[in-house]
Amino acid sequence: MKKWLWLASLVVGSFSVGSAGANTESIRLATTTSTYNSGLLDYLLAKYQPVADIEVQVIAVGTGKALRMGQNGDVDLVMTHAPGAEAEFVAAGYGVEPLSVMYNDFIMVGPPSDPARLRDLHKVSEGLQTIANAKQRFLSRGDDSGTHKKELQLWQSIAANPGFSGYLEAGRGMGHTLQMASELQGYTLTDRGTWLSMKDKLDLSVVLQSDPRLLNPYQVILINPQRHAHVKVDLARHFQQWLVGKSGQAAIGSFRINNEILFVPSAD
Repeated sequence: MKKWLWLASLVVGSFSVGSAGANTESIRLATTTSTYNSGLLDYLLAKYQPVADIEVQVIAVGTGKALRMGQNGDVDLVMTHAPGAEAEFVAAGYGVEPLSVMYNDFIMVGPPSDPARLRDLHKVSEGLQTIANAKQRFLSRGDDSGTHKKELQLWQSIAANPGFSGYLEAGRGMGHTLQMASELQGYTLTDRGTWLSMKDKLDLSVVLQSDPRLLNPYQVILINPQRHAHVKVDLARHFQQWLVGKSGQAAIGSFRINNEILFVPSAD
């Protein structure tokens, strides 16, 4: 059976950047913990605020939660990284005008000693199968996030049951899951952005990367005003167009930690 390391209620936090004036209008963006924990959102909003009198309130949750908030009309736009779930979200009429904004990739990290010898492998499917066969510790986010959805897809692709004795579910965001993997000396799947922002604080190493199946694309999607008349679609579109425009794409491409690129701009 899957082991829950702890049970915690998900706290949705709102964050804003800049000193909004009395007449400043605001929008609500639901996005992934990876874009917030990596520092990218703070960086982007610091550049957006001076050119737009719009306060962006960021709600950092897993992709599944972000899309449900969009479905319920609790936010004005979403920025997520689960292509299948996003396609269903738009097809069902909850989201409109989906646009590619950036990408990075997923990587496998684990103990520096790499007891499962994943560094000798090149395919993520082989890595997961090796971990399962050896019953090594594997930390799953277990939170319906884009990373969790990707992980489950990868297990399904090798017809493996992630219920082996070493499989542990954190039920938390990427940062907490990485910390737990470090403390327990287990393996986990992470987006590269969060890894680069945290690696100096972790006793983990990259053990498998560069498999094409680990590509991690992000889209920004407006909430359909025909579903929820109260959403601020025009203000949300202004921020969306800034993100995919010249200034936003340049800002995404210039965001670095220790001179390493975390996200690659991808708008046409």
